[in-house]
Amino acid sequence: MIFTGATHFDGISLSDNGSGVVVRGDAIEAICGGSELAAYVDAGGEVVDLAGKTLMPGFVDAHAHPLLGGLERLRCDLTGGRTIADYGRLIAEYSAREPTVPWILGGGWGMDAFPGGRPTSAHLDAVESGRPVYLPNRDHHSAWVNTKALQLAGIDARTPDPAGGRIERDTSGEPTGLLHESAMHLVEHLTPVADQDDYDAALREAQRFMHSLGITGWQDAMVEVVAGKPSPHHSYLRAQQGGWLTARVSAALWWDRSMTVAAVEAEVARMVELRAQARSSGDLYQAEMVKIMQDGVMETYTAALLEPYLDACGCATPNSGMSFFDEDVLRSSVLKLDAAGFGLHFHALGDRAIRGVLDAIELAQATNGPNDRAHQLAHLQLVDPADIPRFEKLGAVANLQPYWAKRAAQVDELTTPFLGTGRGARQYPFGDLYRSGAPLAMGSDWPVSSADPLDGVHVAVTRRAVGSAAGQAPLGVDQELDLSIALGAYTFGSSAAAGFPASGRLRVGAKADLAVLDRRLTDLPVDEIRSARVVNTYVGGALVYAES
Repeated sequence: MIFTGATHFDGISLSDNGSGVVVRGDAIEAICGGSELAAYVDAGGEVVDLAGKTLMPGFVDAHAHPLLGGLERLRCDLTGGRTIADYGRLIAEYSAREPTVPWILGGGWGMDAFPGGRPTSAHLDAVESGRPVYLPNRDHHSAWVNTKALQLAGIDARTPDPAGGRIERDTSGEPTGLLHESAMHLVEHLTPVADQDDYDAALREAQRFMHSLGITGWQDAMVEVVAGKPSPHHSYLRAQQGGWLTARVSAALWWDRSMTVAAVEAEVARMVELRAQARSSGDLYQAEMVKIMQDGVMETYTAALLEPYLDACGCATPNSGMSFFDEDVLRSSVLKLDAAGFGLHFHALGDRAIRGVLDAIELAQATNGPNDRAHQLAHLQLVDPADIPRFEKLGAVANLQPYWAKRAAQVDELTTPFLGTGRGARQYPFGDLYRSGAPLAMGSDWPVSSADPLDGVHVAVTRRAVGSAAGQAPLGVDQELDLSIALGAYTFGSSAAAGFPASGRLRVGAKADLAVLDRRLTDLPVDEIRSARVVNTYVGGALVYAES
């Protein structure tokens, strides 16, 4: 197959050099022009004239939850809503469409649709009161439940907050219908459990959807495997063995938040067994990473901070967020996982969580010696300036979720006032990380936010929301990234972070994991990058998506 007539993005830069790209089998055999290209054409190769489109490496999502997103797309999907009325309509439509399901499950609502970011059971009761409702929000750190669900779980004013979680309450102490972090499990454990066929269906839907966005591979950022229960891991194995996995997938195996120092060694051994299962199943699915979730999120005041959150009056509160692993457990876990050859994928939003994780990586390198494993920190909402140079020094990947780094109610109303203007101005320091030499990767955190890489790229280069008013101030000062840097982070950078060293580049010998965009990106102002769309996606030279 010979691609001609395209602008190229090679993983580093954009160019209009007139070369053709020759694919043989699953790899790029040549990038050439003139008589060399003519020889390939004369030899009978299939010519694909891209007529001014952009040819680039396929996007790799460095942090996503595809099966969770697939399940939500197949259930009560609220991701298309923006207001309380939208959510009420979507829930009512799903309830009418599925009158026999015992629970209303799904999710994807945004906190910014509700006063103070806090929905209540009363909102849900007005739409569905006969059946219990359990709907996680976009970031899956909070769940919205109706009165029926609260009653089934026995949650009332006397129910204590569980360790690592919080029940939202009114002034009289009664639960309001919003559960944070581990408090979600008070209801979640009552919901019908998805079986393995459900997970398989979710993977098929997620894979179809992500290929339509030019995504050729991803890191699944939470692959939990519990004995005797269905799991994404088994769906990936079944898909690979059944021949229907068409994406490159790197699993980040879930590290149990109840971990103790005494249990670390046995759990590392279990991770090694799961890794071996993936290695023996084929070459598209791998399980070389372990996910450690060190803190929560800013909007619920559970991200771990060096200094306390502020109250609505701007005064310091007693709350500095949550560290889900204490220092001894974190360091023991990182030391032993690193020694066992795993890359570590950390959830770390707050500056205290980020510092603790970098300290643990530094200790592991000093103890175990240097290695080429891609330890990475995802989210990075608030990084202390003193820690920014440490990413380059330690080779720690800054795994960015660019779609979040914009002015929106989630930031301007639900976060910045509770950080103060100083810390608020330092959110998502992408430009500082890049200039310091930090390795960059990008991901969506879908279904937390849009899976479309072009949405994320738009925000990375403008620091403004898609469709924002002309002249709107960007989030932060000098934190925008050049287009080539953002595209490179979402292709070459993410491929490297995921453990796909042969992907992510448009060069001879690279895997032919490719995306075709409908126009020349070199012709577009940065504010119009989002107007481009994917028309074809290839994995290993095979067409996996074509625009109808």
